[in-house]
Amino acid sequence: MIATWSVPATPARAPEIGALEPNSRTAPEIARLKELYGLRDEEGIAKILNRPVSSVRRMAEQIFQLGERLRQHLADSATARPRLAVGVTEAVPKLATFRLLEDLLRPPLSVRLECVEGAFDDLLGDLALNRLDLVIADRTAPQRANLKLHSHLLGVAPIALYGTKALQRSHGAGFPRNLDGAPLLLPTRGSPLRTSIDAWLEANEIRPEVVAEFSDSALLKTFGRAGLGLFPAPANMHADIAAQFGAAPLGTLQGVSESWYAISAPRRVQHPAVLAIQQAASERLAH
Repeated sequence: MIATWSVPATPARAPEIGALEPNSRTAPEIARLKELYGLRDEEGIAKILNRPVSSVRRMAEQIFQLGERLRQHLADSATARPRLAVGVTEAVPKLATFRLLEDLLRPPLSVRLECVEGAFDDLLGDLALNRLDLVIADRTAPQRANLKLHSHLLGVAPIALYGTKALQRSHGAGFPRNLDGAPLLLPTRGSPLRTSIDAWLEANEIRPEVVAEFSDSALLKTFGRAGLGLFPAPANMHADIAAQFGAAPLGTLQGVSESWYAISAPRRVQHPAVLAIQQAASERLAH
């Protein structure tokens, strides 16, 4: 039927629809349309199929999207591992993502994980179109009438400032007063974490030197590992940060925390791995 949409709704080309063979794949759909709408000629069908906001078109697009999911599901059924597609925003720490997802690759779920990183709005669009099963983000989904999404709080982590040994010697004593003029690596403006850090600095009347801003949390920490500035990260992940980035915490930013959410679309049957992430998240992110 999608092929039929490409025929403009003009008298000159309407016969192209009628020219379809009765045993073609479009014949049953065309016959059904005639029956539903009481149409006698193919020109009328073409006009219905070419309506810009036709309910027929919208419903058919949903059917084709679900058909693609069904095709993928049937392909996955031939393998031992069911597919789980997860979108993750750049702001979510890779360590947090790892802790949330690592157990899904082991029994009893043993999923075939497809993890993609992208912009928040782009990932929500893919979620709404059934291309993703879940989005992990540092903020809740916006409330829009045309986008019905659920946001489930996975965990909240206090934030500390980390630095290499050299930066610890320079700015570690007398925390947080010794942060005046200290080189700082921060998330980009507009992110929830950046907003909280800016408020904390203002409340404590601290004026550091912001040397770089990043939307990607992993890139921010990579610059921190090179000793180019102090950087914020979850206080409860200090052991992993020390091992991966060679940095230790100078102190905790009182009242500053980072939250992570699992965003999902309403489904009649939810993926069991999505439910597992939501149920075990607080334990996996606690330490």
